[in-house]
Amino acid sequence: MERFVIQGGARLRGEVEVSGAKNSALKLAAAALLAPGRTVLHNVPRIRDMQTMLELLDALGAEASFEGGTLEIDATHIDSYTAPYELVRQMRASIIVLGPLVARFGRAEVSAPGGCNLGLRKFNFHLDGLRALGAEVEVDHGFIKARAPEGLRGAEVYFEYPSVGATENVMMAAVRARGITIIENAAREPEIVALADFLNGMGASVMGAGTGRIVVQGVEELEPVEWTVIPDRIEAGTFLMAAAATGGEVLVRRARPEHLKMELEKLHDMGVELEIGKEGIFLREKDPAELRGVDVATLPFPGFATDLQAQMMVLLTQVSGCGIITENVYENRLQVAEELNRMGAGIDLFGGHRALVRGPRRLSGTTVQAPDLRGGAALVMAGLVAEGTTVVDDARHILRGYERFEEKLSALGAAVAFESGASVSR
Repeated sequence: MERFVIQGGARLRGEVEVSGAKNSALKLAAAALLAPGRTVLHNVPRIRDMQTMLELLDALGAEASFEGGTLEIDATHIDSYTAPYELVRQMRASIIVLGPLVARFGRAEVSAPGGCNLGLRKFNFHLDGLRALGAEVEVDHGFIKARAPEGLRGAEVYFEYPSVGATENVMMAAVRARGITIIENAAREPEIVALADFLNGMGASVMGAGTGRIVVQGVEELEPVEWTVIPDRIEAGTFLMAAAATGGEVLVRRARPEHLKMELEKLHDMGVELEIGKEGIFLREKDPAELRGVDVATLPFPGFATDLQAQMMVLLTQVSGCGIITENVYENRLQVAEELNRMGAGIDLFGGHRALVRGPRRLSGTTVQAPDLRGGAALVMAGLVAEGTTVVDDARHILRGYERFEEKLSALGAAVAFESGASVSR
């Protein structure tokens, strides 16, 4: 069992640099399948999900090398069009190879996706989008099978919900389709904009990314490109909230305020003192008991990110007053509240998607289990403010999305160790 062991009580102080965005790097790696030749990606985080993506690319026949923060992918000789179950079950983002494979080769098979247990997270939007582009899609014995022997054709695709993954999959498929594709009610996340910019760098014609309407003019061929992954906004938000919860003072380097508009607004409403500069976001020292509770409702971007909801829950346990969190994206994402209550938090759940958080509460260290990636990071954050020792089991979830998490926290003065079996270091 991999786990994090945290000795609580230290205030975070110093500087921390944000790694490349997990949710962007994975999609750019998949997009490399669209063009033969060597794609070079810089600022790629060395995390478990990226390792899974490299294994998936290898299974498809792509050649990849990963040194430092630079990933090189040669997709010239793809000899398989199947994403196997043993890889896809580890990471839901594996479904993102569906669009590129169908666009370039006219066929793909992807096992029904896995990843964090956050609820149903249906992939129907992906399939319906590809069907609109002319692909024949079926789900057979646990595999999504898509064929377009005559190639894809441009169409109008309307999403009932602005799904990030479905928007990315359809956008990558549409860049090689004949004619114009219009994606209505598209996701607007920064990672969508980053993918569109990357595709345009390859020779695609994608307009409107970052709005609810994306227009794609299909092209006959694309070229590999050298690109730099954007900073991870969720990691940046995690460190800002951890610093606020511990009463610390931290400069989060490379954090982009335009990617955290609603989160920064909520921190400001709580009384957190922030300074935006060229180097990043600076959070000034302030006793968390002087902060006040706020209400938060998760929504697709530019709303409050669901990936930062659990971290905000921990912060609310340390401020004065009450705050209500409404989870509108994933139905199972409040399950971390049970573990926090075991540490002494005062959190009441209502209707399965709403939590009332009372503060300030003195948390006590104990052994807890990470329910998912972001919930696991939130429990480590709770350990930072708790009295005594906190052990966060099932740390594999956290390793999926945070690069050198314990090293970065330790550099800020926290007492955090990663343990795997008898080992105490990675």
